[in-house]
Amino acid sequence: MEKRGLLYEGKAKQLFETTEPDVLWVTYKNQATAGNGAKKETIAGKGQLNNQITSLIFEKLKDKGIPSHFIKQLSDTDQAIKKVSMFDLEVVVRNVAAGSFSKRLGVEEGSDLPFPVLEFYLKNDDLNDPLITDEHVLVLGLASADEIRDLKEKTRQINDALINLFRKINIRLVDFKLEFGKTSAGAIVLADEISPDTCRLWDLNTNNRLDKDVFRKDLGDIIPLYQEVLDRLTQL
Repeated sequence: MEKRGLLYEGKAKQLFETTEPDVLWVTYKNQATAGNGAKKETIAGKGQLNNQITSLIFEKLKDKGIPSHFIKQLSDTDQAIKKVSMFDLEVVVRNVAAGSFSKRLGVEEGSDLPFPVLEFYLKNDDLNDPLITDEHVLVLGLASADEIRDLKEKTRQINDALINLFRKINIRLVDFKLEFGKTSAGAIVLADEISPDTCRLWDLNTNNRLDKDVFRKDLGDIIPLYQEVLDRLTQL
């Protein structure tokens, strides 16, 4: 398989065509962003850490029977993935009150929620990715009622698997964002990435942040923290 022309470039990744029609080549970038791109910085080593963390996690989820677009890791910064048609949705799972959830609803940050809260967000940078309801999803034609049920079921399954995975390495899975796509056969699969860029990860003993909040809030260097997450995952 060979890499061909650039198809898409986002904040954190580049997607390339390949010599195989149903396979894309993903390159993880060193760019860190916050505030929907309002804050940007190039951080050496970030791309390879997110690529390696995502690859390990997708492999672990595959072992649990959870399908994704991930095929294999090609290098420190590159992956091969199946070409899928992406939903214009972000699915956020909240196990612990933090971030915008705490601000919107006045719930103390760090409070365990009685059950995981699932939220849909419209993927639209111009609108700042607004929170939307199931009815909004239907009205906008983003997914059918059956697809909404499937997305929620898969998200809960992924959440259970990730909670157990991170607990084994002494990390509290506070919340995280997922994206999904449909294969050419119409199957809904996990897509995008799962990394400290897309999750809030707190050390179980100290509550120290191991994720992009450190960059968002100017609390220090994220590279040692992302490396810590990778090192713990590698030990499994």
